[in-house]
Amino acid sequence: MKLPRCPQAVIFDMDGLLFDTETLYRSAMFAAGEDGGHLITDALFHNTLGCPWPVAQEQLLAHFGADFPADAFRQRVRLHFDRLAEQELALKQGVEALLDTLEALDVPRAIATSSGHEQVRHHLAYHGLETRFMHIVAFGDYRSGKPAPDPYLLAAERLGVDPADCLALEDSHNGVRSAASAGMMTIMVPDLMEPTPEMESICAHITSDLHAVRDIVLASFAQDQGKPSGPAHSPS
Repeated sequence: MKLPRCPQAVIFDMDGLLFDTETLYRSAMFAAGEDGGHLITDALFHNTLGCPWPVAQEQLLAHFGADFPADAFRQRVRLHFDRLAEQELALKQGVEALLDTLEALDVPRAIATSSGHEQVRHHLAYHGLETRFMHIVAFGDYRSGKPAPDPYLLAAERLGVDPADCLALEDSHNGVRSAASAGMMTIMVPDLMEPTPEMESICAHITSDLHAVRDIVLASFAQDQGKPSGPAHSPS
């Protein structure tokens, strides 16, 4: 598998793509619902995946009604999540191998996330990844969050690369919509949400993990240079 063009930059989502946080968010959201006597469903949770807080808040208010205490609920979710993350914040498979390869190829890297800068700093520091991205685009940096293209367009602007020459990596449907609408080559690495026909139609590829993304990047560079792509990674 290859890409339509050799990527001149790679832009990563964070939650569910770099870090195994979506399962933690699910646990935190359900626990916060129990705290307040609100029944959280998987459908409601999935509707908020990949979205910044204002979009998630709209989903919650539409589901529970205008009197739902959204801000208090958000604080409860954050409290539960922080407790879980201190013990269970894990890297997704292939993160370090892909970053090593991109560094060796001198490919610029950025993050475009719906999370805030404080969370990004915490998660990167937790695994010693602070220096491995040139730019961080987080909540508060853009006008409209995912599924709007703004986060990815801003990341490309900061990297100085045409969006069409950027590879975007996403796990959620809203994230894929954001990256694809920015005009980027997009690979979905599903986490809690399975790919749909819509996702298949707007993604360059859908892969099982970031090891597979690494193989696609290497194959694209090899094709660009007219060289064989070499062996794929060995499963660990």
